[in-house]
Order: sequence, then structure tokens, then C-alpha cells
Amino acid sequence: MKKIILLILDGLGDRPLDYLGGKTPLQAAKKKNINRLASMGMVGLFDPISPGIRPGSDTAHLSILGYDPFKVYTGRGPFEALGLGMDLRPGDIAFRGNFATVDSNMVVLDRRAGRIDKGTDELAKALNIVIDGVEIMVKEGVEHRAGVVFRGAGLSPNVTDVDPHEEGKSILKARALTEDGKKTADIINKFISKSYEILENHPVNKQRKKEGKMPANIIMLRGAGIVPELEGFNKKYGMKGACIVGVPLLSGLCKLAGMDVIKVPGVTGTVNTNMENKIRYAIEATRDYDFILVNIKATDVAGHDGNGKLKKEIIERVDSAIEPFLDNLDKITLMITGDHSTPCSVKDHTGDPLPVLVVTEGIRRDGIDEFDEVSVSRGSLRIRGHDVINILLNYSDRAEKFGA
Repeated sequence: MKKIILLILDGLGDRPLDYLGGKTPLQAAKKKNINRLASMGMVGLFDPISPGIRPGSDTAHLSILGYDPFKVYTGRGPFEALGLGMDLRPGDIAFRGNFATVDSNMVVLDRRAGRIDKGTDELAKALNIVIDGVEIMVKEGVEHRAGVVFRGAGLSPNVTDVDPHEEGKSILKARALTEDGKKTADIINKFISKSYEILENHPVNKQRKKEGKMPANIIMLRGAGIVPELEGFNKKYGMKGACIVGVPLLSGLCKLAGMDVIKVPGVTGTVNTNMENKIRYAIEATRDYDFILVNIKATDVAGHDGNGKLKKEIIERVDSAIEPFLDNLDKITLMITGDHSTPCSVKDHTGDPLPVLVVTEGIRRDGIDEFDEVSVSRGSLRIRGHDVINILLNYSDRAEKFGA
């Protein structure tokens, strides 16, 4: 049996850009290694959940790992909090938080506070407060991200987000989706208002203003949820699984599935992450694990920033980093794809299908030597998230026969 490596280039899919000559960043990128891998295996199109569905990274990864997001997903918050090492107990409500910049009228100027990368630990500590008997715990994450946990009696995840998801719009008021969500919605709205009071004149933000940077003067909450129950990955598939990821959301999700999280030097979850180390550690991990999930977030960051040239450069960096895979195809089954499309022209996730390749020694070849959103449509694969593990089990000689 062969070991499995699943490489997810976060937000990989894109749309044509005029300044790239009418090509997507993936089409425009020089990628001799990815193209060679594609030519040695099978390629096609991939819908992480279902055609046209705009997945989040959380629901997409759940689907890719074989968990039905329509049944197990309760919200993004618990994955973020778990990935940051926060303590979650029964009855807690967890949120994904964004440090953001607003004006005095609560209009969002920047949802990511200029992609703040320093001082968020101090900002988070200042927000650990109690409101109406509810303990609020905040933990900084990568860049502008944070985990937020509410602990107290009578709380519910059945509330709306306050993040408008667009600059130029006012922060929304949390609303209860059910009767039991009224208390939580009220606490959220009080906390958001209080966060502005605390952060607007915080020393970290005073310094940022002096330097001409966006102040992180508010925190926006979304993705309220309770900890879902997931069947253990190892038991579900009879494989020992691990992940190499840079963002707490995914490390939390993998932990919840019972997978080990491999710490790799230089992994940041941003555009400056050490891709070479991720690939090297993934290959080394096949000595101890049957299945390794690797996520590279940088492609998604460039997509959200609308920077097609940067996304192209990141893909070229990935291409250089993955060269060692070519010498290990006799030992591993490799799949490369994304978790969703993040077109630079949209700056957000879309339901566009993604290119996918699967390769190992002895596999059928589609004979397609370009890996991009258009070229792979001539390949033999047209799959969804729930197909991924089955395909990888088959080509690693691990699949069990269905029937006699």
C-alpha cells in the first residue's frame, strides 16, 4: 500500500484577468513541475461540495475529508478556537473574529485592519471581559484573525453575523434566528460596542495611527457554533492521518477529526510561509502516517486581496517547492487541488469548479500536460468532495471491495 499526500492550494481557482493577458493566474504561471505531474496522471474538474456551491474553507475541508457539512457543520468558530488551543466546554459558543478598522459611524474601512501582523496579542488580552455574567475569551490568530468564546448560561449559536463582509458598509447588529438566541445576540451587540471603546485608543492602535497604518479598532464576529461531533478519521478510514497547515481554522478541524497536527518551522499561514518545509515534512511524515493533508493558504490570501500577479508568483513558488514529489511517486499517491475558488476579480470565494490532479506510479494517464482551470476539463475526472478519499484509497491500493 502507498502513502497518501493531499495538497490543497487554498483558493486556487480563478477567472481570466486582463492584466494577465486574459489568463487566470494559474494559466499565466510558469509551472513545469505541476504540469509534469498532471501529464503523468489523471486530471479533471472538482466541486468541493456541489456544483455552484460557494464553500468556506471549513465546509470544503469537511467535505474533502469525507464528512457531510450539511450534517456536521455548526459554524466556523469552534474550529478557529480549537486550532488556537482555546478551551471549549459544553454550552460554550465560539466565533471567528476579525480585527477590523471602522470609522466613528461604524462603517467598515478595512475588514482586515491593513492585514495587521503585530500587536494582536495585546489587543486580544484587552478584550477578555465579562458582560452580563457571560465570560468572553479572545485569542489572537494569524494576522487579523482571532478566536472568540462566550461562556455562560443560556447561550445559543442561533444568531447572525455582524461582519458585513464588505468595506463601505456598516457593522451589522446581531439578530436571534430562534427564540433561544436572543440573549446571545444581545451580548454580541454589547461586546462589539465595547470592543470599539477599548480598542480605539489602545496603545497598539495609537502607534499604528502614528505610523499611518489602519487601526484595529474593533472586532467583528461571525461563524457562531458549538463543537460538532466527528467520527475519528483514523477509525473511519483505517488510516493514521496528519495535517500540515498554517491557519488555526484547519488545525482545529483536523484535531477534532482526531488527526495529528505536524508543526513545521517557518509555516505562517500567510504569503511568506515556508512552502519547501511543508513539502519536505509531508514526505518525511509518510514514514509514520498513511495520510497527510497539506494546505497552502497563500494563494487564497492573494485572491482575497485581488492581486493576480502575486497569486501567479505564489503558484510559481509552489511549483518549485513540490519538485521532490516527482522522486517519490513509487511510494505515494498524490492529489493536488484547491478547497474553493477565490478569483482576484471577485476577492471572495465563488462556486467555480477547481482543477484537480491525481498521480502515482502505474496510474492511467490522460495525456494532458497543462494544469489549469480550462485544460483539465478535457481530463477524465469530474468529482465532488465526498469522492476524494475514495479515489485516493483506490490509487493507494487501500480500497476495500464493495460486494462479493
